[in-house]
Amino acid sequence: MFIQTESTPNPATLKFLPGQQVLETGTMDFPAEEAAAQSPLATRIFSLDGVAGVFFGQDFITVTKAEEAEWDHIRPAILGAIMDHFQSGDPVMMPDHAMAPAHAEHSGPDSDVVEQIKDLLDTRVRPAVAQDGGDITFQSYDGGVVYLHMQGACAGCPSSMLTLKMGIENLLRHYIPEVSEVRPVAP
Repeated sequence: MFIQTESTPNPATLKFLPGQQVLETGTMDFPAEEAAAQSPLATRIFSLDGVAGVFFGQDFITVTKAEEAEWDHIRPAILGAIMDHFQSGDPVMMPDHAMAPAHAEHSGPDSDVVEQIKDLLDTRVRPAVAQDGGDITFQSYDGGVVYLHMQGACAGCPSSMLTLKMGIENLLRHYIPEVSEVRPVAP
């Protein structure tokens, strides 16, 4: 098994490509070790010193290191943990895990606007962000303000506010006149 690694715009996060499917659909975010109980793979990665976060996409894994950790020291251990996991035959996720919906539900008078927002996120934003090892999902909409949740490499990325304001906000405002601003939500 050959696992490729790619840097991301977030210097604290690396993207690992195991050359096979990680998740059948969607994404899973493990911003802390406590959240990893439903995933044998995330649990294995968190058992390593210096790991602060794990995120799964359909064909990639992003790992965020602790501030004091050095990639030169923890990268080989992460590669080994991923390889050991896939060779063990253990599942990535426990069979009874609950897959959260990508976007938060929204009902009310702005439902049409919210559906347009979700559609643009799914077709134009999320595929591009997945290339960088992260995900951005809809959280809520209130009075022209769109609240988005940033995950994986996007969470804590130094350029995330620029991406959010200059990229996503401009895109949404261009196609949906009701949108006036985009803001991140804390995890």
